[in-house]
Amino acid sequence: QVQLVESGGGSVQAGGSLRLSCVASGLSDSTWYMAWFHQPPGSARRGIAAINSNGKTFYSNSVKGRFTISKDEAKNTLYLVMNSLKPEDTAQYYCAAEPPTQTLPDFPLLTGAYNNWCQGTQVTVSS
Repeated sequence: QVQLVESGGGSVQAGGSLRLSCVASGLSDSTWYMAWFHQPPGSARRGIAAINSNGKTFYSNSVKGRFTISKDEAKNTLYLVMNSLKPEDTAQYYCAAEPPTQTLPDFPLLTGAYNNWCQGTQVTVSS
């Protein structure tokens, strides 16, 4: 059974930084895609960063250059370092994991491509 446990959310002023962590267990092997999503108030959940088994990273335009996704396979942990945070980054943040499928190489940030989710953590950025 896949379990994803997230930590690291909180409140920060605009321009500040936060790091989210997601500890994964139950993944069958190291080929899985892992990703971060956010869901601003009143909006749909959207993919913002993903990483494949080869370490290739993918970013949405809204976070490219400000956020960095990485993983430590020895610790089974996915990270998201968020710099230069803006009030519009305020959202519930989720990590997700999925074994490789035909969809993921072309659409690594697609919400519907993932079936394994963490509980979510709130990030609030004040101006």
